[in-house]
Amino acid sequence: MARINYRMEYQKNLKLLYLSLGIGTLLLIIKFAAWWWTNSNAILTDALESIINIVAGIFALFSFSLALKPKDDDHPYGHGKVEFLSAGFEGALVLMAGIAIISKSIWDFSHPHVVQHLDWGLGLTALSGLTNFILGMMLVRQGKKINSITMEASGKHLQTDAYSSLGLILGLGIVMYSGLDLLDNVVAIIFGIIIIFMGYGLIRKSIAGVMDEQDGELMRDFVADLEKNRKEDWIDVHNTRIIQYGTDLHIDCHLTLPWYYNTRESHDVMKDFEDTVKGLSNRPVELFVHVDPCLPISCRICQKKSCKERLEENTQRIEWTLENITANKKHQD
Repeated sequence: MARINYRMEYQKNLKLLYLSLGIGTLLLIIKFAAWWWTNSNAILTDALESIINIVAGIFALFSFSLALKPKDDDHPYGHGKVEFLSAGFEGALVLMAGIAIISKSIWDFSHPHVVQHLDWGLGLTALSGLTNFILGMMLVRQGKKINSITMEASGKHLQTDAYSSLGLILGLGIVMYSGLDLLDNVVAIIFGIIIIFMGYGLIRKSIAGVMDEQDGELMRDFVADLEKNRKEDWIDVHNTRIIQYGTDLHIDCHLTLPWYYNTRESHDVMKDFEDTVKGLSNRPVELFVHVDPCLPISCRICQKKSCKERLEENTQRIEWTLENITANKKHQD
C-alpha cells in the first residue's frame, strides 16, 4: 500500500484552504449584492450561509495548522483532535444560521416584502453555487486522501451550499413566474431546515470523534485485513481498540503467543505483528501491544504447526471478526 507523507500533504493543502477562504469571501460579496438587488429572503439565506463559510474557514485554517504540530510533552498523542473541534464549531455556526433564517422568514409572513429583479439574483446564485460545488469537491477529495475531518467537513459544507443554491434557483424560479412573493419565505424555511440538519450532522460527527466513538467501517476494514495477513504464531488478537487523532491512528490490543516463548522470541513476533499492522494502513499508526500467554484450551484453535508443547490437536480455525477481536477475552472454540 502506497504510503503518504501526511505532513507534506497537510502543508500543500493549506494552500487549498487559503484558496477556499479567498473565494468564499468573494462569493459572500456576490451573494449579498444579489440579496440587496432582489430583497429575497431565500437569497439572504444563501448569503448568511456564506458568512458561516468564512468564519468556519478561518477556524479550519487554525485547526489545520495546529494539527501539523508534532507531539510534545503536553500532547503525547499529538494535536490532531483539534480537527473534531473545528468540525463541531462549524456545525454550531451552521445550526444557528438555519434557526436565524427560519425565524426571519416566519416574521416576514406577517410583514410582507416585495421581491424584485429575480433574474439577476438567480444568475448570481447560479454562479456562486457552481463555484462552491467545484471547490467543495476538491476539498472533500483531498480531505479523504489525508483523512482530515476538517477539510472533508468544509468540502461537504460547500457542496451542500451548492445543492442549496440549486434548490434555491428552482424555488425562486417558481416565485418569479407565479408572482407569489410569499413563496419566497416558504423556500427560505425549507432551506433553513436543510441547513439545520447539516449543522446537526457536523456536530454529531465532531462529538463522536472527541468521545472516541468506534468507527465501524474503519474497524471492519482493519479486522478483514488482519485476518488475511495473520501468522501462525498469532494465536489470537483481542481487546482491540482504535482511536483517531486527526490523521493518526492509535491502536491498543492484546496478542496471544505460545506461553513458552522467551522475551526475545516474543519481542520478535510482536515486532513482526506491529510491522504488519502498520503496513495495512497508509495512515500513521501508533501501536501498543500487550502480550498474553496461551492457555491449554488454546490448543484446539492454535494454527502453529510445530508446537512442541501441544496438548490437543488443532480442530478449529476461528475466523477473526469485529466481535471476537474487540472482546476482552481470549478466543475459544
